[in-house]
Amino acid sequence: MKKIQKTKISSLPEFDIVRHLKSKKAMSEYLNQVIAEGDDAELAAALGHIARAKGMAQISELTGITREALYKALKPNTKPRFDTVSKVIQALGMRIAVHA
Repeated sequence: MKKIQKTKISSLPEFDIVRHLKSKKAMSEYLNQVIAEGDDAELAAALGHIARAKGMAQISELTGITREALYKALKPNTKPRFDTVSKVIQALGMRIAVHA
């Protein structure tokens, strides 16, 4: 009989979605899923995850928004202004589309 090895939860690595957002396809699928779920609070966090995966300094340069302001605006449970969301999405090489 094989002995079961116990693992402490505290010894497990913390899950970081950013490590899984390597391609534009993965980024857009993630963002579309968050939007489809309708959780407004999660939208800012998802954009923050994607911006970190792409490189926050690069997104800062492309949007004209400081890195500090981006980190603040794109953290969980925040409500960034639409122009901030729009600039970040554009800097990510994505676009917003509405379908009937």
